Amino acid sequence: MSTELDSLYQDIILDHAKRRLNAGLREPFEAEVHHVNPTCGDEVTLRLHLEGDVVRDISYDNQGCSISTASASVMTELLVGKTVAETQPIHDAFLEMMRGKGQVEPDEDVLEDAIAFAGAAKLTARIKCALLSWMAFQDALVRAQEDSDA
Repeated sequence: MSTELDSLYQDIILDHAKRRLNAGLREPFEAEVHHVNPTCGDEVTLRLHLEGDVVRDISYDNQGCSISTASASVMTELLVGKTVAETQPIHDAFLEMMRGKGQVEPDEDVLEDAIAFAGAAKLTARIKCALLSWMAFQDALVRAQEDSDA
């Protein structure tokens, strides 16, 4: 990756860490989950609001590093407004990129700003930070769908 690209990705992460899109827990919601990264102590409480099969809102409150915070912000920007089916390939692509430890060529068309975390994928200690909110989203989605099936 070029130095200019690294700098751009770093700027995206810092911008999202500062702006924190969709931060603050909101109602209504169908599922609320709390996840903790025991390695570093990052925490996120995430609420998911679905209307039918559309993700209408993802709100969160977190404490953690800039990578964890920015990842939550980017994730909400990418997933809100999409159908549940549309969120899955984005979620899968992010997990593949992060678990690939820098060896996976991410698809910018799918990941958009989330591609900025490609550098964090090379840092083993930061992978869980970037994945925290994404795993919380997946957990909330499963819970919301279970509740709607009940």
